[in-house]
Amino acid sequence: LSMAPIDIQLQDTYYVVAHFHYVLVAGSLFSMFAAYYYWAPKWTGVMYSETRGQIHFWGSLIFFNITFFPMHFLGLAGMPRRYADYPMQFADFNMVASLGALGFGLMQVYFFLFVVVPAMRGKGEKAPQKPWEAAEGLEWEVPSPAPFHTFETPPKLDATATRIIG
Repeated sequence: LSMAPIDIQLQDTYYVVAHFHYVLVAGSLFSMFAAYYYWAPKWTGVMYSETRGQIHFWGSLIFFNITFFPMHFLGLAGMPRRYADYPMQFADFNMVASLGALGFGLMQVYFFLFVVVPAMRGKGEKAPQKPWEAAEGLEWEVPSPAPFHTFETPPKLDATATRIIG
């Protein structure tokens, strides 16, 4: 929207809403999911169900796109944002976006009930010290879950500063 002709056409339309959510929601929320999936074995000491994690990820991604992709078309067609009521010509895409939002919300309930809660309760196989192939660094040198007061004294490191000596 940095080009004046496009900005005049699309300002205060659903196109702005769609673009805003694609950038901020996808950029932040999916990053938080990735962080949880990466760090959960170290936090909880158990491995979560990878199948359930994949169901959550793919369901969230699909429903996210079903929610916000039609809003681009609504904005291009001139649907204004911040209106309580809108012309019937926008009803179909709004229904698709609403069903997508419902599905996206249900996927987050699924995430908490079937991925987060079982891991926090300790249900699942015990997490190894390094559950991921690329897990490098001091945080992966301690048991999972990391004990309270992990290092009472600073550890002695090897020359590459990635392994604890002794």
